[in-house]
Amino acid sequence: MEKLRTTILNNDDVEKKIARIAFQIIEEYYEDKELLIVGISKNGFLLAGKIAKLVQRDLPKSTINLMELTINKRNPLKENVTISPNLSFGNKKVILVDDVLNSGKTLMHAASYIVSKDIKKMNTVVLVDRRHRNFPIKADWVGLTLSTTIQEHINVEILKNDISIYLE
Repeated sequence: MEKLRTTILNNDDVEKKIARIAFQIIEEYYEDKELLIVGISKNGFLLAGKIAKLVQRDLPKSTINLMELTINKRNPLKENVTISPNLSFGNKKVILVDDVLNSGKTLMHAASYIVSKDIKKMNTVVLVDRRHRNFPIKADWVGLTLSTTIQEHINVEILKNDISIYLE
């Protein structure tokens, strides 16, 4: 039996959501000289890269550092969290980016890791918030909030520069 697949956002829709999120970040951080944008590995990092490019374009006097945080999404406590490149977090402002916020487990563990680095401030960004929280974390900036059943799955597909979001 084939899964039903419904397009939630096509590439144009996603690009508009990313541009709006980048604008919100620019509004918040326009006076800052440096900002770390950390994407949770794979899709979160690819989204963080797109956001970082837009923020850097509109804040040319600021240093925007893009970093990738790797964490085991199924079992965040199983393996060590790694960050690349390994830049100093000390007393800096950080934006943490992921593609989908579901239970909050991955975002919570990633945020915990970053907070342990003696940062100045952190905001969170997700492209899709499913609102099935099991952990006390929220996204500060969200592309789309979507009410789904637990059985449904959100699939963010990134192929080259084309991003689509599907409900399966």
